[in-house]
Amino acid sequence: MSKNKQLENILNCSICQADLNHAVRPVVRYAITSKILIIGQAPGLKVHKSGIPWNDQSGIRLRQWLDVSKEVFYDTSNFGIIPMGFCYPGKGKSGDLPPRKECAPKWHPTILNALKNVKLTLLIGQYAQKYYLNTRKEKNLTETVRNFENYLPHYFVLPHPSPRNGIWLSKNKWFERDLIPILQNTVKEII
Repeated sequence: MSKNKQLENILNCSICQADLNHAVRPVVRYAITSKILIIGQAPGLKVHKSGIPWNDQSGIRLRQWLDVSKEVFYDTSNFGIIPMGFCYPGKGKSGDLPPRKECAPKWHPTILNALKNVKLTLLIGQYAQKYYLNTRKEKNLTETVRNFENYLPHYFVLPHPSPRNGIWLSKNKWFERDLIPILQNTVKEII
């Protein structure tokens, strides 16, 4: 399947429509030439409305962590973006609901098979880490991120850059002090 047809099929996907309280709007972007793949959770409401991945406060923080401009970030020859759930899952009691479980098994294998130039995959948050690391992940997200070197060179594990994770960041100063410079250097070498 060609990349354009594949992406068209994804953007027209509606397998979770019956389970959503709003219209489906898959948010994904990549190119055959993408060098770094970002696998996050699912679009938030703002991203759902705009259709632009990481077009929110989490995206601002993520670009700061990566030390890249919006132009570099949204250039699909640099970054491909495929969340675990392609559509906004809706609001729960304490934030957005978890990503829908249909997307990753249905679409990720064919996308990953098409992306031959990916040098690094960023696994952002517990859902992506659980899915891709499976039994290799540590007992919790903090320990998985602390042991990020165990997953290199293929994966770089990160917490979600959501403003809601400010408490986690303040409790884990080592993350921005020690890990972010390594992430930034790795991204610069690849791009």
